[in-house]
Amino acid sequence: MVEGKVAIVTGGTRGIGYSIVREFLKNGAKVALAGSRKETVDKAIAQLAEEGLADNVMGICPNLTSPDEVKEAFDAVVQRFGRLDVLCNNAGVSSRTPLVDYTLEEFEKVMALNVTAVFVCSQAAARIMIEQGTGGSVVNTSSMVGKYAQPSGCAYPTSKFAVNGLTLSLARELARHGIRVNAVAPGITHTDMVDALPESMIKPLIESIPLGRMGEPEDIACACMFLASDMSSYISGAVLPVDGLSRP
Repeated sequence: MVEGKVAIVTGGTRGIGYSIVREFLKNGAKVALAGSRKETVDKAIAQLAEEGLADNVMGICPNLTSPDEVKEAFDAVVQRFGRLDVLCNNAGVSSRTPLVDYTLEEFEKVMALNVTAVFVCSQAAARIMIEQGTGGSVVNTSSMVGKYAQPSGCAYPTSKFAVNGLTLSLARELARHGIRVNAVAPGITHTDMVDALPESMIKPLIESIPLGRMGEPEDIACACMFLASDMSSYISGAVLPVDGLSRP
């Protein structure tokens, strides 16, 4: 589905992001895996090497809120692989802090990585794609809480509402350049963060999902791959639910 494409995946060292990288590589893409630290990037690439998937992957670790660092890293990807076709803005941080306990520092940290970084990376990728003149695809990781919110940790759903708005706005703005912008909105997904929650919390959540299970990172990765591929060439501005029909 993504044979021959060059992709950058932020937050690619673990969880959903790692699965996106893995599925892209398995399906013939060349991938730049972006992480917050060189150690975690190197570890992820070593894991991929164990599966024989490290030939067409490189690691980058810019500060995603720094336009200069992101530009330098993205330019290095183009220098290595020759072009850029896909950006997956997957890096993010969640929050469950009640409103009365929130600090401004925590709120701004969530917004910086979940919103500002999406803007900075999308801008850098769009500049490259526009100069190439061959279109491209941007896929943002939103969340179902970006539609239904959650009972605490208001910064997180606020950031995902913003991601949805940015997705639609950029889809309209970049369409004339042949650049499509979409988002996936995962529901409850089996990651290490979910594994850390008590069974008493997880079991009722799973029972509320009509398909009878929580999502796997591969479910989200396959949705991202579809939106990145030419199979979705007439889809832009969509926020695709990947949630087993879970609703609050």
